Formats: sequence, structure tokens, C-alpha cells
Amino acid sequence: MRPVAEGVVVAVDQGTTGTTVCVLDDEARVVGRAHAEVAVSYPRPGWVEQDPEDLWRSVVDTARAALSDAGRAAGDIAAVGITNQRETTVLWDRRTGEPVHPAIVWQDRRTADACERLAAAGHGPAVAAGTGLVLDPYFSGTKIAWILAADPELRRRAGRGELAFGTVDSWLVWRLTGGRTHVTDVTNASRTMLLDLATASWSAPMAKLLDVPTELLGEVRPSSQVYAETDPAAFLGVAVPVAAAVGDQQAALFAQACVEAGQAKNTYGTGSFVLANTGPAPPPAGEGGALLRTVAFQLAGEPVQYALEGAILATGAAVQWLRDGLGVVGSAAETAQLAGSLPGNDGVYFVPALAGLGAPHWDARARGTVVGLTRGTGRAHLARAVLESIAYRTRDVTTAMGAAGTPVTELRADGGAAANPWLMQFQADILGVPVDVPDNLETTALGSGYLAGLATGFFPDRVGLAALRRTATRYEPRMPAAERDRLYADWLRALDRSRDWARD
Repeated sequence: MRPVAEGVVVAVDQGTTGTTVCVLDDEARVVGRAHAEVAVSYPRPGWVEQDPEDLWRSVVDTARAALSDAGRAAGDIAAVGITNQRETTVLWDRRTGEPVHPAIVWQDRRTADACERLAAAGHGPAVAAGTGLVLDPYFSGTKIAWILAADPELRRRAGRGELAFGTVDSWLVWRLTGGRTHVTDVTNASRTMLLDLATASWSAPMAKLLDVPTELLGEVRPSSQVYAETDPAAFLGVAVPVAAAVGDQQAALFAQACVEAGQAKNTYGTGSFVLANTGPAPPPAGEGGALLRTVAFQLAGEPVQYALEGAILATGAAVQWLRDGLGVVGSAAETAQLAGSLPGNDGVYFVPALAGLGAPHWDARARGTVVGLTRGTGRAHLARAVLESIAYRTRDVTTAMGAAGTPVTELRADGGAAANPWLMQFQADILGVPVDVPDNLETTALGSGYLAGLATGFFPDRVGLAALRRTATRYEPRMPAAERDRLYADWLRALDRSRDWARD
């Protein structure tokens, strides 16, 4: 067997629209990479689903391709780490391992009515106090309840312990280990609306409130820990440690070296997610208003670290809609040139409520809105409005964080849109604080690889890993404060017009 320093860590990033695998050497350099798109279906308005088997196959195929790109063999793997789209809900048969329902994706809005009924019954404050979350279709708990309510036989089987629930991390660990290991990490568990945030354990009162049988739930474990070894028959013919699972946004927080209280990052992906580390104690209940209190990460043998989070539901999804739905641009990169071709926005605003509004507004019935159109409005205005909306939604969240006592004085940015220089400069301008972009934007994959390497001793300590983060570009705000505030005030007017629109 090779010495561990000659091996590699396979970092899996299973996202909403694709799976990326990065291969890291012992100096945490990416020496191999592969990506595969995964299908998303929209069977009804507001419904978003995926095939769990597609997600699993994409991981195996992409891991194989990434190893090939690195010029390494499966026998070189020292550890596997997983990061994943959060809240997406999978139920499967414990005996056969087969999914019993399509995966309900985090963007899905089908449980809006159920959330509204719970809120009307007065449960919102208790849910927020216990779980750190708000009553919204975004989270997994009401998705599980919907699946069981739609099929009484599945509910009976769940109560008999014949079925298992998992977010995507849990589903992948189950498949990687040949069905031997049913676990989830504490970050993903904190997104289900079923975890007691203070104790980091499953909440019996929440399971009862949401009518979710506890027999479905796996064991909650730290984000960085050896859970089990892979089953050679399932994964590339080798038995190697599965040593990390972590929600994608928390993985990015860790890789961005936001490991101390007060440090913040924003990941611009399908949605945007602003996280600010708050340290080893949960933020007090009610702090941040409509911000989420969540788990940041947990290393084996150490206390849980917590964070405030603002979840923005449509970022890359809005650019994708501009490209694929409207045909306004041929590529996402084209938006920067179009936006920069205008001296201003000419009063045109787009509210990206394509799946409702997330933090800090939490309006599941809001819908995408364009205001300010005139006969002179062209494609450049639409492209600019979409990019500006990404920055405005981020300011919505950072403003709420400041009101909660956690002011954002620098924003570390990653994800695909962080490569858009026009957007990053406008983001710095509209926030009035520097935006710092690292040299490697694939921080979600890096985070899972770092955590897996720490759990196995492949990487010696997190201090050394934090030192590996390097700035590629730092954007300083240039816009006068009066202009910044005028633009944002008009944004808030546009946002109001998107609220409470859908009636179905």
C-alpha cells in the first residue's frame, strides 16, 4: 500500500444541476477534476424533482473520470468526502436500497400550504426557537410528510422501519457503503426542520409536529469523521474511508477559511447563500429576525460551530432562465458585457422570485417580477437587471445580519458568478464593503475534501488549510453612498410588487 502522503482525497460535490469531483493531493492542490450535469424535472408549477439513482450514478461516473484526469487509480484514494445540495429529500427501501419516490429538490414549493397551516396554528415561534429555521417549503421535514401523506402504504412502511430518509449526503453514504451505513452529518441534519439546534440531536417534538416517523432517521454525526469504508462492489472496486459529509454552503464556509466568529462568505450558485460564522454557541433565538440559525460544521471530538445564514433561492437559476428560458444571452459570461454596455439601469429592476423569496423575506408565494419597462428597454437592460438583482438580494441579507449584531465588513465570494467581474464590482458597490474572490472558486468541493483529509490525518490541521486560501481579486466599493442608497431604495419598491402573488 502507498504511504498516505502519496495518495489523494476524492472530494464529491453533488449539486442541484451537476456533480463535480475534485481530486486533491497531499498539499491540497486540485490535480484532477470532472463534472457531469444531472437532470432536474418540473412535473407541475412549483414542483422540482430528481431521480436519486441519477444522482448516485453521476457520483460514481464523475469520480472515475476525475481520477483519470489526475492520472491516478482507485487504489490511490486515501479518503472520500461528500458535499451536497441541502434539504433535497430522498426516501428509500432499507432492504433493496431502491428509492420509493423521486427526490423532492430543495427549490420545490409544493408544501407551501402545509407551512402556512402550521404558521396559522401558531407553531412558527417554536419551530424557530428549536430548529433555527422558519416554516418554509425549502426544508426537508414537510417534504417527507408530503410523500407519506400522498401514499398511505409508504406511511405504514415508514412506521415499521422499512424505509429510510436522507438528504443527499445520507443517500450517497448509504450507496457508497453498500447499504451498511445510515448517517447524516450535523450540518445537513440542521436543514431538515427535525434537529434540535442546541443539542444537535433529533427533536421528538418536531417529528411529532410534522408527522414524520423517527424510524426514518439516520444517526447524526460530525462533518469530519470516518463513517465507514466504501463497498468495493459499489464504488470503483476499493474499500476506502468515507470521512466527511457537509452541506454545500457549510463546505464553502470552511474552505473560505471562515472558521472564526464574524467571518462571512457568499456562494453564488443555483441560489446564493450568505453565511456568517457565530462560534460554538447557537445565536440566540430570534436573533437576525428572518435569518436562519444553522450549524456551520463540526470536527470529530470538537464542539459544534454555528452560523447565521441568509438563503437566496434564485441566483444562477435566474441567469439560466435568462439564457435558456428567454434566449436573451447565449452564455452566462455574456451578461457582464451587456450590463457594462449601459451607463445605468434606466429604472429597470428584476426580482428573482422564481421559486418564491427566501431570506430575509420568506414569501413562498412571491413570483419573479420585472418593473420599469419602456419602449427603449432592450436585452442589455434585462441582463443588467438580473445581475443587479443578485447583488440587491445579497444586501437584503447582509442588512439583516447587521441588524442582528453580526455586521459584514468583508464578503468572501465563491461559486460560478464570482467569476463575473461586473457583478462582483457592483456587489461591492451596493454593499459598501470589499468583496474578496479566491483563486479557486470550487470551494464546496474543496471543503468536503479538506474535512475528509482532516478526519483521516491526510491533512495535519485546519490552520494549515486556512493558510492555503489565496485572494485572486479584491473588489473595493467605488459607488457614492447616496447613489448606492437610491438604487437600493428603488429595489425595495420593486421587491414589494413581487410579494404574495401566487394563489394556487
